[in-house]
Amino acid sequence: MVDWHAWNPFTRRESHTSQSITTYKVLTLLSWFLAVISSVYYTVDEPHDGFTIRRRIWDLNDLYPTAFTLNPIIASIYWIVIFLLQIGYITYLFSKDPAHVTAAANVGSHFILNNLLHFAFVLLFVRSHFVWAEVIQAINFLNLTNLYFLHRTSPTFIHLPVVSGPYAWSYVALFWNGALTLHHPTHFVPRVLGNIFVWSIPVFGYFCLIIFKDWTIGYSLSVLLASLGVAQFLKQAIALQWIFAFVSMGLLFLSSSVVAQRSWVRNRPPAPADQERAPLLDDNA
Repeated sequence: MVDWHAWNPFTRRESHTSQSITTYKVLTLLSWFLAVISSVYYTVDEPHDGFTIRRRIWDLNDLYPTAFTLNPIIASIYWIVIFLLQIGYITYLFSKDPAHVTAAANVGSHFILNNLLHFAFVLLFVRSHFVWAEVIQAINFLNLTNLYFLHRTSPTFIHLPVVSGPYAWSYVALFWNGALTLHHPTHFVPRVLGNIFVWSIPVFGYFCLIIFKDWTIGYSLSVLLASLGVAQFLKQAIALQWIFAFVSMGLLFLSSSVVAQRSWVRNRPPAPADQERAPLLDDNA
């Protein structure tokens, strides 16, 4: 019989062969460069092919104001931080510590697939193929959901840039791109749906906070809600949307801070016994 576990690249493993580690190194670097270069290029320039409706990423965001229009500056800073933190993750594939290499390789297949799907999404998005871009984003959301539940206990240096950061974005991007397929903010149905679905973002964050004590995704969603709130306040695309976004951001940020503080206290190594007793000792005794 075929051992599907051995062939499945998304399976969590206790160790990896040197050949598979080399493959992960090459594909991770190539796919990461592909995602970064496409994101940067289409942020500063637009496609120059035969498509009639083509714009830079944030030009499309501003061209069709919706209930999920984002602030380009905050959203760009979010992705710059994620891409920089992913460099740190990649370095762990080249670490001399076998535990670090194994932890990094375990999420490698999902990370590579995420980069490729992100690249495809960008290419479709800047050419205004919003429906196909939504399909790609939905597939990536499923990929990252699988990654999140399989590897949510990964070390923070892996979890934040590879798991929770992209996962938070993929959830918000489903609404961001989905709203652009309608781009009629004055119509009654988009207005109502926008005011309803904006609350699904903190619900998603609180689910991860309560069930998994995951403060990293709480902070990630807080930044994206800030981007949403600022854009809605400046454009007033949907009435009350900016208020809902800022209230959600504040609640999620405060709750994430509480969970993070408790996590840091719980994981802090205990002080040595001699160090605890030292202040109670009388040096003159």
